[in-house]
Amino acid sequence: MPGTVIPSAPRWVPAPPTKADLDYADLPIIDFAKLSSPGGNAILAKEVHDAMTTSGLLYVINHGHTQAQTDRMFDIADVPFSQVSDQEKKAYECNVKELGTYQGYKLRQYWHVDAGVRDQIENYNITRDVTKKQHPETLRPFLPEIQEFIRFCHFGILHPLLRLLAIQLELPENAFVNQFNLDAEGDTWFRSMKYYPRSADDEERTKNVWLKGHTDYVGVTILWSQPVAALQVMSPDGKWRWVKHIDNAVVVNAGDAMEYLSGGYYKATIHRVVQPPEDQRGYPRLGLYYFTMPDDDVLLVPHTESPVLQRQGIKRCFENTDAPTMGQWRVERASRIGQTQLEKRSDGHEQEMINGVLVRYYN
Repeated sequence: MPGTVIPSAPRWVPAPPTKADLDYADLPIIDFAKLSSPGGNAILAKEVHDAMTTSGLLYVINHGHTQAQTDRMFDIADVPFSQVSDQEKKAYECNVKELGTYQGYKLRQYWHVDAGVRDQIENYNITRDVTKKQHPETLRPFLPEIQEFIRFCHFGILHPLLRLLAIQLELPENAFVNQFNLDAEGDTWFRSMKYYPRSADDEERTKNVWLKGHTDYVGVTILWSQPVAALQVMSPDGKWRWVKHIDNAVVVNAGDAMEYLSGGYYKATIHRVVQPPEDQRGYPRLGLYYFTMPDDDVLLVPHTESPVLQRQGIKRCFENTDAPTMGQWRVERASRIGQTQLEKRSDGHEQEMINGVLVRYYN
């Protein structure tokens, strides 16, 4: 923004990286520098394909966002938490249970975790058009930078990934891109999210789980790597493994909507958040996210024109006549998370039925 005075924000100082010997997941690292090299798209499409058909999680590096730019966005991400009073936060609280959208604040203790324990997580969510809603006064000077960051995540990370996913299904490159438009009606959003340390009693009652295992209901989740170890992914062998921090990398996972659009070919990632290792306990964990969804009017049905799906077979969660739109599905899912009584399964996990689909939660 040439000639623009950049507003100052308090510096966010992250926790030191953990020195604990953790069982890290072996995740592919997708190097976007290869996008501009001969044959690079085909190489990356295969790498993305392999990740999204197994654990569903990968890193992206060399995406074009500098470490300094990322540090600045983490500074801004903490503003809604450290620079806004509790009273003002209440004035911008979201009504997700009735409206099915997280725009605004999700305050602490909204979600039920387990055994009567409620969460210690705050998040602030901004729609991809930052002018659609009013925001806390101290955050308003940073809205132009947030809008620019949203555009970068959308066009610099999401769209290249969607093209790679389409290539490996032998679809036109923009088959998925055309379903994820920046200016269409939908609920794609920027989120800053802050996990606060919990009491020893809460840790014991939830067996150190902060968010139980789940899949995101979105299309693709983009998370900027940060050093507090807490995110775990369920590996193909059924074991939980830690996601390792990589400076300035982006962690990407597929959600339910991508699984539905790909006929079950690309897997929604099962992941959870747990108490950090001992040398990081006591530090808050600040997250920077871009949750992306197909446009609200997109039917969640497979791309049956894909030659790959025709050869491999298609897994349908909905018949075409019963399939919800993305807008209908996200309202149903968002309004229920952490608010409903779940059915206990014989394997110790939990589940609930939504629109004829069995949604599982992993303990």
